[in-house]
Amino acid sequence: MASPAEEQAASEEEHPATSELLSVGFNQDYGCFACGTDSGFRIYNCDPFKETFRREFNNGGIGLVEMLFRCNILAIVGGGKNPRYPPNKVMIWDDHQSRCIGELAFRSEVRAVRLRRDRIVVVLEHKIYVYNFADLKLLHQIETIANPKGLCALSPASNSTVLACPGLHRGQVRVELYDQKKTRFIAAHESALACFALTLDGTKLATASSKGTLVRLFSTADGSKLQEFRRGADRAEIYSLAFSPDARWLAVSSDKGTIHVFAIGRPDDASADGSAAASTSPNSNGGNGGNGGYVNGGAQANGPVRNSMSSLALLKGVLPKYFSSEWSLAQYHLPEEAKSIVAFGPQKHTLIIVGADGSFHKVSFEPTAGGECAQLEYKKFMKPDEDESS
Repeated sequence: MASPAEEQAASEEEHPATSELLSVGFNQDYGCFACGTDSGFRIYNCDPFKETFRREFNNGGIGLVEMLFRCNILAIVGGGKNPRYPPNKVMIWDDHQSRCIGELAFRSEVRAVRLRRDRIVVVLEHKIYVYNFADLKLLHQIETIANPKGLCALSPASNSTVLACPGLHRGQVRVELYDQKKTRFIAAHESALACFALTLDGTKLATASSKGTLVRLFSTADGSKLQEFRRGADRAEIYSLAFSPDARWLAVSSDKGTIHVFAIGRPDDASADGSAAASTSPNSNGGNGGNGGYVNGGAQANGPVRNSMSSLALLKGVLPKYFSSEWSLAQYHLPEEAKSIVAFGPQKHTLIIVGADGSFHKVSFEPTAGGECAQLEYKKFMKPDEDESS
């Protein structure tokens, strides 16, 4: 049996025989994804698919990994049965130096971390902290309803600083418009929030509740409901929501094993179903937004096609919402049942799907005809005998 010193010396060079995947998440532009494992972390490029690098620690798990685009700075949090770092600390890792260059400590376990070039956002179960990236100065504290999933979204666009998080009431989303120094509350769902996402510029918010049947689209500027999408008729756990960079499409993954793609925007006024309750108040804490570094992916008002709708939708003022909601344009049925997250690939009309079982899918959807997505690539990246060059 190798000594701890020998294991440490070899950890950067050798693949562990087995490695448990603890978390997976995309970077801000969906070009990469990061995996936390019970022995370190790994970074993968999405297209072409390739492992970029990995860092293995001697008997130390990383539960959360948050990238900052493709730069050498990451935020990591210890996790697993034997955490490398305390789960109540966010470690700022500089991969050029292969060491931590800063840390933020809290009184409870860190549930999530979000980064942009000028901000670090740390999510605890009942509180969110917003820091300036350059000097780690605390800018804003937000109290939330119980948030064990660490739900939080942060716009990465340089010209817009928007943060979305749970409010203090069930189904409520709090939106911080830092550039306008305003706070908006959106009553998105009657049930508890399960997932939400912002467009790159933060102008649109997609939400799903614990029921998982509907996905709603809101304007963050005024809180109005823009569209309502139906994933299905039965309950489901929504795992992820993702906007395309041009905000023309929305992708949804759930425990049903089907990825749905919805078209954003339509000729008729989607808000006719009734706007969600929204209110505006001055920002109670002067956390100013600054400039990050991202090419603005401005929202498009109209998608090229419509989602499927019931022929009875014309009677939406009379019939239940089941008939007036929009159904997905395209779908992809995963061959395996595993928790998965979805994002849009760099190539037009492509999706990247990463599963908790170490599966990678690249698929394409037809923007006009819709229907079943075509699989372009499939990999299993957590196999013990994996080949990095494949």
